[in-house]
Amino acid sequence: MFSTNGFQLIPFFDKLVKIHTNGLQRCIGAMKLIHVVRSTNNNPIIACEITTLLLNLLKVISPHLILLHFFTAASQISQKIKTTYKASTSKIVSSFRNPSPVYFVVNSYRGHRDGVWEVSVSRSSQQIIGTASADQTARVWSIQSGLCLLQYEGHHGSVNSIRFHPIQELALTASGDQTAHIWGAHVNLTSHDPVKSHSSGEDDVEGSEKEELTDEAESVCQMSTLRTPSMELTGHKNVVVAADWMAEGCHVITASWDRMAILHDVESGEHINTLTGHDQELTEVRAHSTQRLVVTSSKDTTFRLWDLRDPNMQVTSAVFAGSDKVVSGSDDRTVKVWDLKNMRSPIAAIRTDSSVNRLSVLQSQSLIAIPHDNRHIRIYDLNGNRVGRLPRNNRQGHSKMVCSVSWAEDITSTCNLFSCGFDRQILGWNINIQTKDKE
Repeated sequence: MFSTNGFQLIPFFDKLVKIHTNGLQRCIGAMKLIHVVRSTNNNPIIACEITTLLLNLLKVISPHLILLHFFTAASQISQKIKTTYKASTSKIVSSFRNPSPVYFVVNSYRGHRDGVWEVSVSRSSQQIIGTASADQTARVWSIQSGLCLLQYEGHHGSVNSIRFHPIQELALTASGDQTAHIWGAHVNLTSHDPVKSHSSGEDDVEGSEKEELTDEAESVCQMSTLRTPSMELTGHKNVVVAADWMAEGCHVITASWDRMAILHDVESGEHINTLTGHDQELTEVRAHSTQRLVVTSSKDTTFRLWDLRDPNMQVTSAVFAGSDKVVSGSDDRTVKVWDLKNMRSPIAAIRTDSSVNRLSVLQSQSLIAIPHDNRHIRIYDLNGNRVGRLPRNNRQGHSKMVCSVSWAEDITSTCNLFSCGFDRQILGWNINIQTKDKE
C-alpha cells in the first residue's frame, strides 16, 4: 500500500514512530526525516511523495503537540509559583519565631581547691554570690569583678550548701561535720576595684596563667577570712547535706543523711521541730520564700512537703466521706472537705469557734458530726452548710470536752449518733435528719 515506484515507505514510518515521544521533539524529528529523504533520494518524485505524506502526518499530530507543550509550560510556571510562595511564606513565619539564644561565659570565679557543691545568689541588693566547696570552705564573690571578697573557714568537713538570709547580711552553710553554721557575710564591694572579666573558658587560658589567676584570687580571699560562726546548729548524727532559711528568717531548716530534717531557732539554736518519715538519706531541703512550707528530697525516691505554718495547730481527725472525699478537722478550729482527685485546695471549709476533735461522717446522708473542746457538737453537710447544733445544758449534753462522735448508718434506730467526752459520759443521740435543729 505504502510504496512508490518500488520504494518501500514502511521503514520510514517505523523510524517516525520511534522518534522521541516528548513534546515538540516529535515535530523536530519529522522535519529531520524529511530533510534526510530529500537529500538521499535521487528520484524527485519519490522524495516529493514521501515529503507530502510526512507533512500530512505532521498536520494531524501537531495540534496535540502544541497542546502538550502548553500544559508543560503551564506546569513549569505553576511549580515556579509554588516554590516562590513556599520561600516567601517560610520567611514570614521565621520572622515570628523567637531569635536563637546566644550562649557565652561572661566571668569565672576561681580559688577553691576542690569540687564546688553549690552556688547561691544573694537575695539582697548586693551583687554577690556564695559558693560551698569540698575544700571545707565557703566563699563570697563579687559578681561583677569575679574577685573573692570573703572566705569562711569555720567548718571541719566538706561544705555542702550555702544560702543567704532573705534580709540580713548573713550566710547559712551545711557541712559534713554534722553541723550547720550561721555567719556574717559582710562585704564591701566599693573597696574592690572592678577588673575586666577574664577567660570565657579554661581552654583560653594557659596553665601558667591559670596558676597566676588562682594565686591572685587566693591572695584576695586571705585578706578577708572568717573562722568563727555566730551560731552553730547541732543535733544531727550524720552529714548535714543542706540547710535553708525559713521565710521570715528567724528559723532554719537542716537536712541530713540521718534521714531527719530539723527546724532550728536562729537566736537560741534550739530545736523547734524534727521532721521524720523518709526511709533513706536526705539529699536536699528547700524552704518556701513567703510561707512556712518546706520540701525535702531523699534517696528513697520521694520528696515530702511539710506544712510548718503553725506547729501548734495540728490536724486532729481525718475520715473518708464516700469514695472520693476526705473530711479533716484541726486545732485551728476548721473542718475542711477535700476531693481526692484534686487535693490542692478544699472544696468546702467550715470555720468554728473551738478546736475540733474526732469527727464522723454519715455516708448515706452526707452529714458531718463535729465534736469540740467547748462541749459543743455541730452537724454540717459536705457542702459546708450548717444543719444544727446538739443541745448543751445540765440535763443533756456533755459538761466537758467532747472527744469523739460516731454515726450509726441506720438512722431509723433509736440512737443514730454517739458521743463521748472527758466528763466520763457516753451519750446516744437520736437525730431527726428531716428536721433541722436551730441554734
